[in-house]
Amino acid sequence: MSLRLLLPPRGSLRLLSPLRRRQTPRPPPFRATATGVPHRASSFFSIPIRAFTGVSGMAAGTHKPTVEVRESVELTEEEERIFARLLDVVRHFGLGTQLRVAGGWVRDKLLGKGSADIDIALDNMTGQNFCERVNEYSKFMGEEQKGIGVIQCNPDQSKHLETARMLIYGIWIDFVNLRSEKYAENSRIPTVEIGTAKEDALRRDLTINSLFFNINTKSVEDLTGRGLEDLKKGLIDTPLPAKSTFLDDPLRVLRAIRFAARFSFTLAEDLKEAASDEKVKSELGSKISRERIGHEVDLMMSDKHPVNALRYIRDLGLFYVVFAFPEKLEPPALDKHDWLCVSHLEAAWKLAHSIGRSVFSCGSDSKSQDEQQRLCLYSALFTPVRNMFYMDKKSKKVPVVSYIIRDSLKLKASDADTIVNIHVVSEKFAELILLLESNENLETVKEKLDDEYLEIPTDLVKRVFAEVGNASDSLSKQDELDKRKERYISVERSIIDLDLDGVWKMKPLLDGKAIMGVMQVKSGGPLIGKWQQRLVKWQLAHPQGTMEECMEWMKQSEQQSKRQKIECST
Repeated sequence: MSLRLLLPPRGSLRLLSPLRRRQTPRPPPFRATATGVPHRASSFFSIPIRAFTGVSGMAAGTHKPTVEVRESVELTEEEERIFARLLDVVRHFGLGTQLRVAGGWVRDKLLGKGSADIDIALDNMTGQNFCERVNEYSKFMGEEQKGIGVIQCNPDQSKHLETARMLIYGIWIDFVNLRSEKYAENSRIPTVEIGTAKEDALRRDLTINSLFFNINTKSVEDLTGRGLEDLKKGLIDTPLPAKSTFLDDPLRVLRAIRFAARFSFTLAEDLKEAASDEKVKSELGSKISRERIGHEVDLMMSDKHPVNALRYIRDLGLFYVVFAFPEKLEPPALDKHDWLCVSHLEAAWKLAHSIGRSVFSCGSDSKSQDEQQRLCLYSALFTPVRNMFYMDKKSKKVPVVSYIIRDSLKLKASDADTIVNIHVVSEKFAELILLLESNENLETVKEKLDDEYLEIPTDLVKRVFAEVGNASDSLSKQDELDKRKERYISVERSIIDLDLDGVWKMKPLLDGKAIMGVMQVKSGGPLIGKWQQRLVKWQLAHPQGTMEECMEWMKQSEQQSKRQKIECST
């Protein structure tokens, strides 16, 4: 008996029920050896790879340090237990199935990295059929059966074959049969057939992702004959000719770039030539959905080395394909905007890393900091086009950056709004730096902040201007990183001294409805909006002020204004 569930793609599944584990002796540890390569006495390979500087990466052909690639796959206790259970199922039913862990899990294990992404390829049955046998075996052992999740084919999400998923000893495992793929012209959706292990390896995007770990033989299989060698070289290449591989599925161009940046590997020369091919670029822009392109770019920007990835996109001539601009821009786009954008990203990356993680510390956890870093990097990348606009269908003036985020990358609307807001306030931040570094302009700024209702004490002008000016990060025009770093730290100290480091949490003492009550009006409008802005200034100028004091100030201010108007009219 099995439970068939139609489930969303990986990442959105949840545990179905608590596990009831049977107490069995732990099987002896696996130690898988790589087949197809000469045996060496050492358990590690020392191989040259492309260095990552932490900022901008290095061009191919420069000095490469070494990394260690393991000769064997060392399993965790959980993995040993899972694989032993799967072999028990094969033996119990006499299935004769070869169980192979495919792709990224093998690559990461050989690089000494942990991975919870276990995809198992089956040579003689579908994933759902095997999962049903797993449940039958659990029933035979007197254990609880697990639900079987079925992820349907979804070519738009690069899912070309049905995948079955189930929870085994607390880890989600994907099961799918080996397959071969044939692509028709003008389509990235292949015809999928059951295939051999070698055919399955050859259809994969990159050689380093084509490796198998055979659970039955406890060995790494390199059926393309190039996966292990390219991993040792730190080389990103395709199992089949790169151009035909990219024309079959142009999204693989961005995947190649993403993995090259993630591991600081080098793109193979023929791969770079294929990625720069005009037909491949055209197919990337026409055959691949904007959602898929945006997803790949977002993975790059959220990864460890986003600058490396964007440099590759720029150098391969893919910038304007990936970041599609609207037509009829004001001012028109320049041929060199790709270089300007990536240079700004690099500058922001250098500055942030020279200062440290604290630059994104206003969130309470690492996830919040990662999100802040991601939005900051997007803001830096598109700083050179922040003043460019286009007219939408309603003849409304829209920032080009908003178009790129919403329409070109299909990211969240809130991302676009945040990035545009950062650009708007960056100029205010430049003024704020000058203000915090000198007292010369205090009176001038004070005149800007004062109005008929509110006079700001001179000693609090900096505090009010800092927040009302919507301070945010912006790029210094100085060339030396140390000077930019010192200036940032100085401004940060000033903000802390002004007790503004947590001001973004400040809640207004009065909401719009309360303001309407004080002003004795029945509807909102521009008047209420102006009073909300004045209240922010008043709260900043009176950090200890209460709601009652604020309301009293509003009443007195309004009465005084009315008297002045009467006097002027008479």
